Amino acid sequence: MLDQTNRNLIFVFRMLMAWTFIYAASHQVFDPHFTIVGFLKSTKTFHDVYAPLTNPSIAPVLGFLVAYGHLAIGLSLLFGLLVRVSSLCGIALLLTYWTAHMDWPFIENTNNFIVDYHIVYSVVMAYLFVNHAGQVWGLDGIIKNWPWFERHPTAKALVA
Repeated sequence: MLDQTNRNLIFVFRMLMAWTFIYAASHQVFDPHFTIVGFLKSTKTFHDVYAPLTNPSIAPVLGFLVAYGHLAIGLSLLFGLLVRVSSLCGIALLLTYWTAHMDWPFIENTNNFIVDYHIVYSVVMAYLFVNHAGQVWGLDGIIKNWPWFERHPTAKALVA
């Protein structure tokens, strides 16, 4: 059982990460000119991996997934619903950005040697996952006891 200090810390981390993802989404979902093409074309270390994703048949779909993925992760964290799922998706997205920003061994610029905020955020998201953050003043704590989850125990891992 978590003491009150840890519960408060988990809640604060969850809200901070929710804000981070929702704010990123606000620049993407509501911008009709949002595209990921410029970002992906400027990758260095893994350019051969990311450059093909700028193809005109792929880029709009990927842009939609990125924008609404940020929004879904942020809202999940905000409301504490399916946080275990959204935290894993968030970690995957953050590590993808980390590799996309690489100019090995620097990340984004020469001030970030191997580690940057993407790694720090990933660790925070892992902390939220491990500590079942959705159960700390979130909807996961409410719905984990619903009969549906009792009938579907494998799905209970998503919230419990």
